[in-house]
Amino acid sequence: MKFITMLGAAAALVASPALADTTVIHAGSVISDAAAEPSGPATITVTAGRIVSIEAGHQPFEDADRYVDLRGKTVLAGLIDLHTHISGDPSGDYWRAAIDSPEWYSMVAAKNARITALAGFTTVRDLGSRSDQVTQALRRATEQGLVPGPRIVTSGRTIAIVGGHGDTSGFRKEVNDALASGFTCTGATECAEKVRLASKYGADLIKITATGGVLSQQGRGLEAHFSDEEMRSIARTAQSLGLKVAAHAHGARGIEAAARAGIDTIEHGTYIDEAAARAMRENGTVLVPTLMAFQGIKTNLGTGFYTPVVEEKVRAVGPFADSIIERARKWGVKIAFGTDAGVFPHGRNAGELALMRKGGMSDREVLASATTTAASVLGMEQEIGRLAPGYSADIIAVTGNPLADVSLLENVDWVMVRGRVIE
Repeated sequence: MKFITMLGAAAALVASPALADTTVIHAGSVISDAAAEPSGPATITVTAGRIVSIEAGHQPFEDADRYVDLRGKTVLAGLIDLHTHISGDPSGDYWRAAIDSPEWYSMVAAKNARITALAGFTTVRDLGSRSDQVTQALRRATEQGLVPGPRIVTSGRTIAIVGGHGDTSGFRKEVNDALASGFTCTGATECAEKVRLASKYGADLIKITATGGVLSQQGRGLEAHFSDEEMRSIARTAQSLGLKVAAHAHGARGIEAAARAGIDTIEHGTYIDEAAARAMRENGTVLVPTLMAFQGIKTNLGTGFYTPVVEEKVRAVGPFADSIIERARKWGVKIAFGTDAGVFPHGRNAGELALMRKGGMSDREVLASATTTAASVLGMEQEIGRLAPGYSADIIAVTGNPLADVSLLENVDWVMVRGRVIE
């Protein structure tokens, strides 16, 4: 890359340094935290994938294994997307579920991992894999440097009610049965079992579809799917296993019920109202609004991309999507960054930043939502989301000051994940 000068010619294109390697970065300016101001010229030293020091000025680098020249750039912590589907690309062809193999989804996931990292997202929370173990395998591959990509926090498969959003539908009965994920449930006991099964298969958190959804082939409404007892059982069981729960939720009463049950994050929040917001505030539930998903699906209207039943639902949610941030802020709901990438093309995740600002958030608030706030949602605030000694070397560089214009982060010039430069 044009910003990198290696200290060994043979290592010029290596993206995965040895564990003990030291990299010295000369930055034009450093934003250590979304609450801080740009520092001016600084030197960041990275060893074994972690930040060792951040010093004022451009310090000598003779003992480093590699040197990175970012003197014309602003350097800050890598961004965090709390809602992706990294093993899938946008498609209105729901029938592809019947022909695409797990191996294919693995290839798609590897492709999207690199694209996502290059866009400046060094950690993603993946909420709903297209096939068993795909994102669990990708999590390991990116951690070990076998595949270039972000840190993966995955729910694996989504837990859904039988016949609801997240269950396989749209095919003949025998095909629906053959494609079933094994993660649908009815009743509190069976739902608890599915949470335990997800944990057994390596989930980092639990994802449920608390309400109906827009892109599934069933055409019923977008209100609550699980009973209160089922959602409480899911939340309690997850908590007993040390897992958080993310709930896809559009309808206001479904949002309210999920928050009361102890769900940690609401994904989308389309029809959030004051009562739903009150329940979220009282229970510490965070909203992940995924505005890019709404933008993405609207662009396909009238093109034949979606089936008629899906097109009707897309048209119904559209008028409400533009005011999600405004309503949530008015009622004091905490907001964190997430996009639903996979519903729109991966790599465009940073488009969410400007949409959040359009909803009334400041540039600084938006940056915090994608760094410190998102890290806190993950329970990783001592690991990622800021630049400080001891933190993971998840670092990006841009031209200009994103605290003055957060949309600058749509054009990231350089990326490091866990001390590895993404080429």
